[in-house]
Amino acid sequence: MSTSGTNGHQPGTNGRDPLRADEWLEARHAATSDRTSPFARRRSTQPPPPPPAEDHDPTSLPIFASAWTSEEQLPGRARSEFSLRPLVAPAPEEPHDHRGAAGEVELDWELIAQYRAEISSRLTARLDKEGGRVTEEDREQMGLDVIEELIKSEAETLVSTGRPAWTKDQERALKTALKAALFGLGRLQPLVERTDVENIIVIARGPVVSVWLELVDGTLVEADPIADSEDELREFLADLGSRQNRPFTEARPHLDLRLPGGARLAAGSWVMAYTSVVIRRHGMREVSMDEMVYDRKACGAVLADFLAACVRAGKSIVVSGVQGSGKTTWVRALCSCIPPWEMIGTFETEFELHLHELVDRHKIVHAWEHRPGSGEVGLDGRQAGEFSLEEAIHHSFRFNLARQIVGEVRGPEVWNMLKAMESGPGSISTTHARSAEHTIEKLVSCAMEKGPQVTRELAISKLAAAIDIVMYLRSEVVPNDDGTFRKQRWVEEVLVVQPSIDAARGYATTPIFAPNKLGHAVATGKLDNFLAQELVRHGFDLEAYTAESQANPGVATS
Repeated sequence: MSTSGTNGHQPGTNGRDPLRADEWLEARHAATSDRTSPFARRRSTQPPPPPPAEDHDPTSLPIFASAWTSEEQLPGRARSEFSLRPLVAPAPEEPHDHRGAAGEVELDWELIAQYRAEISSRLTARLDKEGGRVTEEDREQMGLDVIEELIKSEAETLVSTGRPAWTKDQERALKTALKAALFGLGRLQPLVERTDVENIIVIARGPVVSVWLELVDGTLVEADPIADSEDELREFLADLGSRQNRPFTEARPHLDLRLPGGARLAAGSWVMAYTSVVIRRHGMREVSMDEMVYDRKACGAVLADFLAACVRAGKSIVVSGVQGSGKTTWVRALCSCIPPWEMIGTFETEFELHLHELVDRHKIVHAWEHRPGSGEVGLDGRQAGEFSLEEAIHHSFRFNLARQIVGEVRGPEVWNMLKAMESGPGSISTTHARSAEHTIEKLVSCAMEKGPQVTRELAISKLAAAIDIVMYLRSEVVPNDDGTFRKQRWVEEVLVVQPSIDAARGYATTPIFAPNKLGHAVATGKLDNFLAQELVRHGFDLEAYTAESQANPGVATS
């Protein structure tokens, strides 16, 4: 005949009485004593400790006598409506420096991934209870609450097992990492937030993930990995893409999207030798022409005056250059010359100009962004949900815009640029080209990508009639005396474009500013009188232009 223990529980199957609380804590302490610190980078190669024997079940303790009312509930530390298995890996016995060389707390990202999964599960359950009534702000706040609950629970577990408690810095670092993992960019978040970084380059080769940072001054430095393997990086990119309905799979092996905060990400895998990622940070959003002249030394004062007058006069401008030459920054600088009362429309594959965020400078900006489709392809050959820049341009004609600014032109979207330039004054766009003269030829090639119905003659006639000014940018990495190096960017040349009866080209270009011996654009004196007088009415200093051209004889002899 069986007898019940004094605590109301049955004795163990081996006839032993339930463990006392101090015995159970000692057994648990021994089982977890070899686990790695959550703030250590090294990964333990030892297998996880075996589960406690049945007679070590903590539910047999007196304090759990009436804790479980359902056989479906699992023993463990209970918080709210969830049951949480202790996830904290206690710190090792020996003294350990929790800080890296830069004074930052080091984190175990495998443990962060475990925590993230637990938090995500809890958050999903709470959101299911709320139904569809939760806003994005409420969702994030709920997530932060769950993080706080988990950290508090895990901190109590450390203390209850007699292990060293987390320091305030460790706890703060863990909360920050979990917030980034759940709502931000995970291990990438600190790099994107650095103001001294312009480009983040990631190359993943199987288990090796290399990260390079190109700083604002052009210096290239290596950084810690943002993933532990190529597969983990792919999963991370796929998760980022899913947040913006942009799939990243073997069927869609490229990814282009705008990150929170405005950085632009481009990634490729499966069709490349390795998984590669480049993230462009846009540090200078609110930039003026004066800053381009006096702070960045990107052009002279006379050229800046000329460009500002062109913008105010409603001239259509194409900014060209190689990758990383500062085209987007220059578009922002040119747009700073647009009168604040003008209504602007911007059209971009991913938001990069961010004019709609500069509300003190541009009062009314309507910003359109391309949205890729997903799912089934319709009878028109397009995926469901796709919204193209062509549709955006067509839609914008009901918005009473003074200017339509198409961001980057890389292919057939040149026709969107042409439609904007033909429909109103003062459009501005960018494209990649190897020289100022080659810019028009590059755009002709882009136009002809539309299909065989676009002939070279048609493309040239459209472009020559629509584009007024081409400004070409140059960039170069130069060494410093101390052995470091920096990147310099400047305007090399400015052309005026006009239609021409020349049968061979179909258009004519005139160098208004051309490179001097140092490669910097200076006045040539070739400014047409009709254009000069038009720009004078918009504030252009013609006398300064003439004086600069006379001080640089022999520039642009062609």
